[in-house]
Amino acid sequence: MNLAQYIDHTILKAEATPKDIEKVCGEAREHSFAAVCVNPCYVTFAASQLKGTQVGLATVVGFPLGASTIAVKVRETEDAIKNGATEIDMVMSIGFFKGGNLRHVEDEIREVVRIAAPRPVKVIIETCYLTPEEITKASSIVMSAGAAFVKTSTGFGSRGASLEDMRLIKAAVGNRCKIKASGGIRTRSEAEAMIEAGASRIGTSSGVAIISAQV
Repeated sequence: MNLAQYIDHTILKAEATPKDIEKVCGEAREHSFAAVCVNPCYVTFAASQLKGTQVGLATVVGFPLGASTIAVKVRETEDAIKNGATEIDMVMSIGFFKGGNLRHVEDEIREVVRIAAPRPVKVIIETCYLTPEEITKASSIVMSAGAAFVKTSTGFGSRGASLEDMRLIKAAVGNRCKIKASGGIRTRSEAEAMIEAGASRIGTSSGVAIISAQV
């Protein structure tokens, strides 16, 4: 298995410096990772570091709480694309979803998908806050709204991805939508288990360690 092609090499910590971003982009170039994922303020810089490569550039929208308005999420998406982002990882409105305002959640996803097109949108449903039934419902909404991926976690919640999350999402979307597993995935065995469960992408800050581990 070529694990590198699954990995979104991620650096979203608040204290990340330009030097950190440069390092992560260099690692992504060296190992041909699928993408780098950075905070919005670093998109322009990361784009310059990845120019001329096949490595994608993802950034986050409505991160990490999902509590921005639709207008703000749309504006973030527009700005990210202008600055060079090729993929968008947005957080759905978790509170509105939990409160039953499913129309709002679907509308915001549709708007971000529309603005981002043809770039893929990965929608973070933050599984740690959802019941199994809610994970199934949220995954169905993400798929119906036209997003490319259901993404498990921000990495800033009470826990990251689990295999049970993956099984629930996969059962809900089948092959009609891709899945990105993220949050707490630090070893090769964990990454391979997530891929076996249906993940097309792995969001991790441990990409180099994962692909360097012995099989």
